[in-house]
Amino acid sequence: MNLTETKITSKEIYRGSFLNVFEDTVSLPNGKQAQRVVVQHPGAAAVLAVTAEQKVVLVRQWRYPVGEALLEIPAGKLDGKNEDPADAALRELAEETPYTAAEVKLIHTFYTVPGFGDEKMYLYLAENVQPNSALAADEDEILEPLLLSRDEVRTALANNQIHDGKTLIALQYWLLYC
Repeated sequence: MNLTETKITSKEIYRGSFLNVFEDTVSLPNGKQAQRVVVQHPGAAAVLAVTAEQKVVLVRQWRYPVGEALLEIPAGKLDGKNEDPADAALRELAEETPYTAAEVKLIHTFYTVPGFGDEKMYLYLAENVQPNSALAADEDEILEPLLLSRDEVRTALANNQIHDGKTLIALQYWLLYC
């Protein structure tokens, strides 16, 4: 079955520092037309960092759009389409937490909001991280780093205390495969 939608026209609605928004008219496989709002994003990297003591490194930060502080794995946008996502993951770990890692391993990629955006998330695993970061978070990021054991993660998941999609994916991976 052909499910392809083909762009007919595109109108730029907003151009920002890292997000661009378009309203497109598309041709549907059944011959009809429809409108699609598309948010373009450069992509992002996230890192599931595990200490030698088998604790996962998380950060709590206020997320203005949802009006609450969320518990998340370290993550951030790519600095342009040409940045290596692995480098971005290492940078975000060092900026958002006291930890660094020598290397990361890609464990999964996924689209965060495919119904209206093209952001692709690269999820990495960093093991045996070290508490030796000299970097600091961006001025507009106020973060509280936390370490959770497997039991604490299970409890947080069971009590619906984690609402961030990338973090849910990462923690389930950690509990199932590591």
